[in-house]
Amino acid sequence: MKILIDNKRGVPIYDQIYSQIKAQIISGELIEDEALPSIRQLAKDLCISVITTKRAYDELEREGYIYTVAAKGCFVAPKNLELIREENLKQIESRIEEIIRLSGECGLSEEDVFEMIRNFWEEEK
Repeated sequence: MKILIDNKRGVPIYDQIYSQIKAQIISGELIEDEALPSIRQLAKDLCISVITTKRAYDELEREGYIYTVAAKGCFVAPKNLELIREENLKQIESRIEEIIRLSGECGLSEEDVFEMIRNFWEEEK
């Protein structure tokens, strides 16, 4: 598992950890039942507070991406397809908002945008 912390981004460290682990789980880089580094070990490796690491793990567990086994550690939870679908839908919506904003700046009509989408859709088939 690879985690990179960027202190210049303005994003809380726990959120960077949470986001990167979540992305690795969704992408399949981290597989079901794979052990994660202990909270203490990850904190040591990243030179951050144990509290910060625990907060990221707690959030991942709360959302169903990982589970904890007492005295054993934290593990990647079985993939919840509905959770992954919901995450993908949020990403699609975000990108659609960006497309609408950019198309407005370029003076494109709704039909222009739909035509572009249809062209890309056809290329993917």
